Amino acid sequence: MDPTGIVLVAGATGGVGRRVVDILRKKGQPVRILVRNEEKARKMLGLDIDMIVGDITKESTLLPEYFKGIRKIINATSVIVGPKEGDTPDRAKYSQGIKFFEPEIKGDLPEMVEYVGMRNLLNAVKGSVGVRNGKVLFGIEDGMFKELPWGALDDVVMGGVSESMLLMDPTSGEDGGPAGLFKGNVSTANNGGFTSIRTKNFPVAEDLSAYDGVELRLRGDGRRYKLIVRTSRDWDTVGYTISFDTIGGKWQSIRLPFASLRPIFRARTVFDAPPFDPSSVVSLQLMFSKFEYDGKLNPTFVEGAFQLPISCIRAYLKEPIIPRFVHVGSAGVTRPERPGLDLTRQPPAVRLNKELGFILTYKLKGEDLIRESGIPYTIVRPCALTEEPAGADLIFDQGDNITGKISREEVARICVAALDSPYACDKTFEVKSVVPFSEPFKIDPENPPPEKDYDVYFKELKEGITGKEFLEKSPVPV
Repeated sequence: MDPTGIVLVAGATGGVGRRVVDILRKKGQPVRILVRNEEKARKMLGLDIDMIVGDITKESTLLPEYFKGIRKIINATSVIVGPKEGDTPDRAKYSQGIKFFEPEIKGDLPEMVEYVGMRNLLNAVKGSVGVRNGKVLFGIEDGMFKELPWGALDDVVMGGVSESMLLMDPTSGEDGGPAGLFKGNVSTANNGGFTSIRTKNFPVAEDLSAYDGVELRLRGDGRRYKLIVRTSRDWDTVGYTISFDTIGGKWQSIRLPFASLRPIFRARTVFDAPPFDPSSVVSLQLMFSKFEYDGKLNPTFVEGAFQLPISCIRAYLKEPIIPRFVHVGSAGVTRPERPGLDLTRQPPAVRLNKELGFILTYKLKGEDLIRESGIPYTIVRPCALTEEPAGADLIFDQGDNITGKISREEVARICVAALDSPYACDKTFEVKSVVPFSEPFKIDPENPPPEKDYDVYFKELKEGITGKEFLEKSPVPV
């Protein structure tokens, strides 16, 4: 795992959540938890636990600054179901797997936890974890062209005569769309030799720390250009710089990793400059120059007119993309009112979906919010949860058809493994143990089963299979 990023565990005092925290800590991964009850969390997980005290059903408690530094999320929050005859304060009956002959919702209703709460949580973390398609800084976003306030910064500042500009053109882009034209005329007269365009400082610094670099979509001309990214609002200061080559007459996507940026001041490397901070980007600059770095020259430099159409500048996630949001859902979410289903053979939540506040309906709608968010995700749908140890052989399935049981410890391990696996990305699946309900699963502490390679299971899964394929209608409009 990436030790520089924090994993947020929501629902960290629940049966799965607290096990996730324990596994992450043993791996040395920085962890932050999101809980409603601070006293309970510190008693359970330690006084030194990094904590957000908030309620996903109340958007006002999920302030953006709470989520700074978070790169991945495991969400184990869930509506609480318990027996009508009551449970102990620490939910001992539930943890022991006692059957709910007359279950009821305890506390907030499913709509608030599973749907509204999911929407609030996704909105709170999206800026921290990033989305698959990246963050557009310049270009088309949601059908509109997002512009930046560019201005020329040419060699006239040192007595030269070169000139350039950024001109918006509605038809110079790819497929006849809009683009910005970085165009001008460069000359070495009067010891000059560079042109550039630079944005005004952004009113609010762009936090790109969820991403791995900047991607330019442009039509090349065979020349070598520079991208300069600044994190200081001062005018004449270090710019974190990278050169890139273009192919003449061809639209291309050029990815420039943040890790390759070098601190440059007036074409000289600043060896004692602080590391580049992607959380505080305040301006961008594009340059065509005779000069490279530290006395070297641009091998593609020629004097005269040039034109570089640019259709998009965005922050990107590097490949292979791995999950940023792992959600613990529930098997059965697509089964209420599924045509031809024998309810007598289904778990209580499926049979009593309506009586339990449409619990599975709202769980499914919460899943849909994840899939629509653009955040790389994994949705784990366990069958009935038990307090048995991990280690039994497993069955992974898709289409929401299986019933059975699985230990909370096993689910926690699956969630942590999914965070680092590209094979788990954008997959929805159900999982259960091969051990039937009637047989308790035990292990020999002196001879525990070997740890599983969950990638073996993840690799067999397919994207786009949710079980909704069987539904003809949704029982509750939202």
